[in-house]
Amino acid sequence: MAFLRSLAFSAVLLLLIHAAHCFYLPGVAPQDFQKYLTDFFNISLVQGDPLQVKVNKLTSTKTQLPYSYYSLPYCPPQKIQDSAENLGEVLRGDRIENSLYVFKMREPQMCNVVCNLKLNAKTAKQFKEKINDEYRVNMILDNLPLVVPIKRNDQDSNVYQLGFHVGLKGQYSGSKEEKYFIHNHLAFIVKYHKDIQTESARIVGFEVKPLSVKHEYEGKWDEKKTRLTTCDPHAKHTVVNSNNPQEVEENKEIIFTYDVEFQESDVKWASRWDAYLLMNDDQIHWFSIVNSLMIVLFLSGMLAMIMLRTLYRDIAKYNELETQEEAQEETGWKLVHGDVFRPPNNSDLLCVYVGTGVQFFGMALVTMMFAILGFLSPSNRGGLMTVMLMLWVFMGIFAGYSSTRLYKMFKGSEWKKIALRTSIVFPAVVSAIFFVLNALIWGQKSSGAVPFGTMFALIFLWFGISVPLVFLGSYVGFKKPAIENPVKTNKIPRQIPEQAWYMNPVFSVLIGGILPFGAVFIELFFILTSIWLNQFYYIFGFLFLVFIILIITCAEITIVLCYFQLCSEDYLWWWRSYLTAGSSALYLFLYATFYFFTKLEITKLVSAILYFGYMLIASYAFFVVTGTIGFYACFWFTRLIYSSVKID
Repeated sequence: MAFLRSLAFSAVLLLLIHAAHCFYLPGVAPQDFQKYLTDFFNISLVQGDPLQVKVNKLTSTKTQLPYSYYSLPYCPPQKIQDSAENLGEVLRGDRIENSLYVFKMREPQMCNVVCNLKLNAKTAKQFKEKINDEYRVNMILDNLPLVVPIKRNDQDSNVYQLGFHVGLKGQYSGSKEEKYFIHNHLAFIVKYHKDIQTESARIVGFEVKPLSVKHEYEGKWDEKKTRLTTCDPHAKHTVVNSNNPQEVEENKEIIFTYDVEFQESDVKWASRWDAYLLMNDDQIHWFSIVNSLMIVLFLSGMLAMIMLRTLYRDIAKYNELETQEEAQEETGWKLVHGDVFRPPNNSDLLCVYVGTGVQFFGMALVTMMFAILGFLSPSNRGGLMTVMLMLWVFMGIFAGYSSTRLYKMFKGSEWKKIALRTSIVFPAVVSAIFFVLNALIWGQKSSGAVPFGTMFALIFLWFGISVPLVFLGSYVGFKKPAIENPVKTNKIPRQIPEQAWYMNPVFSVLIGGILPFGAVFIELFFILTSIWLNQFYYIFGFLFLVFIILIITCAEITIVLCYFQLCSEDYLWWWRSYLTAGSSALYLFLYATFYFFTKLEITKLVSAILYFGYMLIASYAFFVVTGTIGFYACFWFTRLIYSSVKID
């Protein structure tokens, strides 16, 4: 009961951490906007601070291929200016640029004409393709993404969807012919929180209602003089519905317009992201994940208790044996003490993968700590990916140290060879997959393709920083005294007796991966949803709890199966301990396949290849992390039990 109470307290504490408001880092500090700019005598000179709307990429959950906003023939400014982007934003495919949508603070606008466009065969085809693939337009105002509020059926609150659709498909009443319609009128709502003392305001919401309207006017088009008959601010006639929508066809003229409405809000600037981060049904999420984690913890605790009680009895029994004849009659894990620390086959590769796993483990742990403390706010776009990349690079020193320490224990002497392989093997495999996927993205002319400059920066981080740090860590690790084994290794290997069917290495390894996967599969659903369905993921309190449970589960299941293996007088535990926990990555990939066919609507071959390519990289990384956790748990366990018995 005391264990369960402490567990419940820890869970509640982490949930409170999740619920707490996070602070913002420098660089995303609040910006105050004035309604009037005045001179020294408080005389109004200019009305309203300008609000510049920036446009971002076009995204689709059906293709997973982002495109820049101006890849479609939308109204461009005289000079398109790219905003400065960090490494994570570029890798995510973000392309943030200026636009013709410019407001003035707290000054409503009605029926502002952006431009008119006459479609030709090419531009009409471009719009139709994006509408058919359900692409959404993303915009940003004061670092807040544009959202479309959708009323919940059972509640008064809204669900917010990022961006608005380029257009939609439909039929006229009485017709079966499907037509394409474009959203050419945007009714913006800017929500602000006003400071009573200074009269300044901060933007706390940016919403839009997209409409498709076939605008009409009299005479010839003159951008400065022509008045629309369908939308006239002088006559107080505005657009309220899409009863007369704008078709997308060759030779059709499209007029882009927008309204701006300002609404005062009680939401403070520090809480303005709350509505964006509460898009999912929290009740189902919390109940499911807590249930899963508690069950996994209970099962792991039961397995650990059974194993420890049995092991304690074995040690006491072995230590009570008085004669050599009695010892020879015994069977079990003590009989393989002369072979249990014999270096395994391909020990160099094992050292490399253990070092890589340490590197990944350190990156994941520190990243989650930063996220829980609020350093990776969603307002800092690309921050999470940038931090992960930088931590991966600098954790190279621990990778080199870990791999070389293990290598020296195996009586190895060429530490530079191990250092080079540790710094090359995993990144080379990932890079090969990444380059193939990037080439496919380039072929689709998507903004998600990594530019050559960014590619060069990634290569520099790898060879210019990570590789030298791995060598530095290897040098320090090799200078340390070799790890001494608690028992001596025989010169001649002991023959392994025939094993029962359930101790078959393949069967044992596959069974071992089920429990670690069970610890994460519910949280994995929400992570995949945030990545592939373009939603925010920001419940790092839960994620950290899942990570801790994953560590415990990997360690316990590996130790249990390792104990059974040694009791069967099979001393080849090195690689099996790594693969037992690492096999959970296989179930992760199978679950990702199941998710692809049940939750996603991807129909294009390139998009499917991208999905499975990136999930293969994620599963490979998960294999390295979990395998390393299992290996170190089994390594500690075997050293502990063989140092606890008297070996004659």
